[in-house]
Amino acid sequence: MTFSLSLVQVFSIVTTIIMSHFGKSDARTSLNVLSFGAKPNGVVDSVKAFSDAWDAACEVADSVVIYVPKGRYLVSGEVRFEGESCKSRDITLRIDGTLIGPQDYRLLGKRENWFSFIGVHNVTVLGGSFDAKGSTLWSCKANGYNCPEGATTLRFMDSFNVRIKGVLSLNSQLFHIAINRCRNIKIEDVRIIAPDDSPNTDGIHIQLSTDIEVRNASIKTGDDCISIGPGTKNLMVDGITCGPGHGISIGSLAKSTEEQGVENVTVKKAVFVQTDNGLRIKSWPRYSNGFVERVRFLGALMVNVSYPIVIDQNYCPGDSSCPSQESGIKINDVIYSGIMGTSATKIAIKMDCSERVPCTGIRMQAINLTYYGEAAKTSCINVSGKQLGLVTPSGCL
Repeated sequence: MTFSLSLVQVFSIVTTIIMSHFGKSDARTSLNVLSFGAKPNGVVDSVKAFSDAWDAACEVADSVVIYVPKGRYLVSGEVRFEGESCKSRDITLRIDGTLIGPQDYRLLGKRENWFSFIGVHNVTVLGGSFDAKGSTLWSCKANGYNCPEGATTLRFMDSFNVRIKGVLSLNSQLFHIAINRCRNIKIEDVRIIAPDDSPNTDGIHIQLSTDIEVRNASIKTGDDCISIGPGTKNLMVDGITCGPGHGISIGSLAKSTEEQGVENVTVKKAVFVQTDNGLRIKSWPRYSNGFVERVRFLGALMVNVSYPIVIDQNYCPGDSSCPSQESGIKINDVIYSGIMGTSATKIAIKMDCSERVPCTGIRMQAINLTYYGEAAKTSCINVSGKQLGLVTPSGCL
């Protein structure tokens, strides 16, 4: 990795390091993106400034803070933060400003990511607003033009020991936050906002990752608030408010015949407001060696949710080119406890499981869901398990 520093930048780094060696052992090197050419006026492109600041931080062996002061920073393309050659003990990206995408959606839309963190460790993203200005791309897609897929706002790949705290993500072109092949990731106090008709704007997507925590998040978006993909293990989701959106979904699974399973997932203290779904597990109707096991849905409030509890093993949105097989995803040991509120449809609990591989070990307790003040109903196929105590509506198990 090559980069060049001005004398001012070199002096700033060296001065901070010297101070840390003389009586300030807890001092951290601080790099201001303004020193690398970033302009807080929303006009001058700051892609290079952010990249150069990261490169400089990676050359410091101790702890480093990359500071983004208040202001609006135009970031017109992808910024890649790569950790393979990083010497730093830990890096904090502290953002007090707002990072804005370009008006021309094609500049970002042809890239997979806006801000990508690749192979990093001991990194914190603290605060800041990310406004990708995705509405122009959504309009393109709505009108059926030849549009790019769009960029995910924040993507972490092959990384570990990462903390994302106090971030606001607005109007992402595609997913807001994506976690791929990572370990020990904590997402706290984030806000995610996009309209309910924005396509494929999942709030937080997790797959092929282990030991993940998502706590105290407010997610309003056009797709799943949280989507949990294959290979997710040891996930804790605690204190989520979702709506609008498609709920919290495990899946969709069975996209391929060879697929890792989802296991040890806990979702607790979630609130769903006028979402399409609440707590959902979904898989395509095709053979797969994937599975879902040891899932706990504990404590949820449903406010006018179309389908509060859903297992759908015949998932095929749009009904175009649907597989005609039976789902091979094995769903076992799923607990629903302490779930109450209102359903916007008569069917509050819907479990459409595979005849070939039925859903087993489903347990329901302390469920109270109503339909506009009246009794709701259940619709369940190929499901077995136990019902303990009050479960309204009943009839599945």
